[in-house]
Amino acid sequence: MDIKNVAVLGTGTMGNGIVQLCAESGLNVNMFGRTDASLERGFTSIKTSLKNLEEKGKIKTNISKEILKRIKGVKTIEEAVEGVDFVIECIAEDLELKQEVFSKLDEICAPEVILASNTSGLSPTDIAINTKHPERVVIAHFWNPPQFIPLVEVVPGKHTDSKTVDITMDWIEHIGKKGVKMRKECLGFIGNRLQLALLREALYIVEQGFATAEEVDKAIEYGHGRRLPVTGPICSADLGGLDIFNNISSYLFKDLCNDTEPSKLLKSKVDGGNLGSKTGKGFYNWTPEFLQKKQNERIQLLMDFLEKDKNDKSIERNI
Repeated sequence: MDIKNVAVLGTGTMGNGIVQLCAESGLNVNMFGRTDASLERGFTSIKTSLKNLEEKGKIKTNISKEILKRIKGVKTIEEAVEGVDFVIECIAEDLELKQEVFSKLDEICAPEVILASNTSGLSPTDIAINTKHPERVVIAHFWNPPQFIPLVEVVPGKHTDSKTVDITMDWIEHIGKKGVKMRKECLGFIGNRLQLALLREALYIVEQGFATAEEVDKAIEYGHGRRLPVTGPICSADLGGLDIFNNISSYLFKDLCNDTEPSKLLKSKVDGGNLGSKTGKGFYNWTPEFLQKKQNERIQLLMDFLEKDKNDKSIERNI
């Protein structure tokens, strides 16, 4: 892989997570933050994450020090992109802001430097609209938390060159993630379309009084959640028999929620200021103890999967 130096724009959860991944894989990283305070928050988050890995025996202390040496904090975009081969933007989900940033990046970066965005749903074509080299603009959408979730969705725009996609996929593999390459862009990409489709039906079941929110979650945790890490929905259908799934579809599709507006139940929670863990109440009561318990459970499970991913050899899919 030709990429040795990377610029990450943004010091939030996604930004500092991607910085850590790049530095862990031996790449030099310029981490851009607008202020000393934002850079300090970014470095603090990375140090905390590395300490957690140390405590769980995933990395050695001397390795942490080497990782941190590869990270340089900068406060201007010009400094951030100096001498880099790859730029990934992790700033606010604001299209105009991203267009402004990518226009500037396009002007100051050499034509061969790839310009990627970590947007979770904005169009790569729209993001690149003011650039002179839209062929080197691509989406590399990491999932949160990026240190633990393997998935990175790679989405080309209308003018993205196939070489840009291939190099981005190589970079993702180099930093230990699993790239999923889309053929063309669509709203929400793959992951969020599936996630929101599942959420829509889950909320509908609760709205109709068929089951409580907790029981719906249990159905996923103890059912789909146990096999999805091995077989996705299409592979599961193949295993179960397409004739069976076709038969179920013939009567169940008619009864599934097909609303095109946000769930009234969801909207009522938001209107009432009950936003979930960030406010202490949503569908669940998020006491500090319950929040810590759920976060610990999730991180431990993700760490177990992370260890498994590292030990697994790549298997060519029979498609």
